[in-house]
Amino acid sequence: MSTKRTTQILPVHALNAEGPGTKTLAQWWADERSRGTPEAAAVAKAAEALRTTDIPVAFPTETVYGLGADATRSDAVQGIYKAKQRPSDNPLIVHVDSMDMLQRILNPADEKYSLTAASEQDMIPPIYRSVIAKFWPGPLTIILPNPPHSVLAKEVTSNLSTFGVRMPASPFARLLIHVTDRPLAAPSANASTKPSPTTAQHVYHDLHGRIDLILDGGPCGVGVESTVVDGLSNPPAILRPGGIGLEELRQCQGWENVVIGYRDSSLDVKEVPRAPGMKYRHYSPRAKVVLFEPESDPASVANHIRKDLENSAVCAHNIGIVRTRNWGKYLGLNAGHESSEQTREEPETKATLDLFKMPIESPCGSSPKTILKEVYDYPLGSDVEAIARGLFSALRTLDSIGVEIIYVEGIADDEGDLSAAVMNRLRKAAEAEVKA
Repeated sequence: MSTKRTTQILPVHALNAEGPGTKTLAQWWADERSRGTPEAAAVAKAAEALRTTDIPVAFPTETVYGLGADATRSDAVQGIYKAKQRPSDNPLIVHVDSMDMLQRILNPADEKYSLTAASEQDMIPPIYRSVIAKFWPGPLTIILPNPPHSVLAKEVTSNLSTFGVRMPASPFARLLIHVTDRPLAAPSANASTKPSPTTAQHVYHDLHGRIDLILDGGPCGVGVESTVVDGLSNPPAILRPGGIGLEELRQCQGWENVVIGYRDSSLDVKEVPRAPGMKYRHYSPRAKVVLFEPESDPASVANHIRKDLENSAVCAHNIGIVRTRNWGKYLGLNAGHESSEQTREEPETKATLDLFKMPIESPCGSSPKTILKEVYDYPLGSDVEAIARGLFSALRTLDSIGVEIIYVEGIADDEGDLSAAVMNRLRKAAEAEVKA
């Protein structure tokens, strides 16, 4: 039986917020190290652990928290799969701090990753030049051929002939990679299949006892993972929707005819995923998630929920309602009732969560009677960026309260940018999708 680890959270809020300004990563790190701040010590400790141990480190990016390991060492990468309990055929994304680091991966001087390995030629396929110029650093992952005698551990690619790589927009993430001096394999820092983490506390909830160190930089800004694109196919394809939309990509040379290469359902068991998030059910809390299509009538939705609360086959005593654009507070379920309401603010995200206790003639149990059922109302707002930032946190918050069903108001997925990513994540989390 494995020994449970002691997981430490180290704050790096200032470093994560301030960035390097006009300094290079090397200059920024030299200045921070010379000042001897606790945050610099936290980065140094994390980098040392990434270089010398097989236990991954959690850190903030602009999208979600990542669980990083040295992408050049098999034992280290296996530590990611072990901590997340992630299927081994689900490939990982490599994170680099610079184009130079990427060129060293594509042009290995020998089979050992070396800081001094020089790039003799640009090995990046020309199709990617336009999207790299526009979107890097940023939430875009590109698929590249894995070179012969690759420095990457075989576990990164899950035996594919390609690998996914991105350069994070987060200066802090690039700083950690720079100080570590290794490309980092870094999927989201959650337990496999669970909602992705957008705060250090989310990471701790899922992985405490499995990893040693979490760098806490505060809430993430984007809230959903990177867009994954494949420029090696013809036409180029989006393999996973994220922070960069279809129309944005079509403005880049060579990407005018980019197509959608994913589906919101999971792949069949025997299919090999070309990118993370394609094969398995993801983003799921313990509670059952019921997703309503955006055009669903709020009155019909309320009637659906009321019937669920009265249904002996469901018998849910606590439910959550995640609202976006058209649903009113509690969907009107509180109309005509005098039950008192309670309001609380979630400290991590500042989101307001309201509770209404609804009397229901419940048939559950041997002697049906009127009972109070708890209805939690979690508004995400109407702005798609706010919805993306708050989505995973909403699912996690309602799960932590112990709701049994979460009803979610979907948004139109054809608005570009983040809307397709939001609905992709919700469809993978949901046990049912309903049009009311």
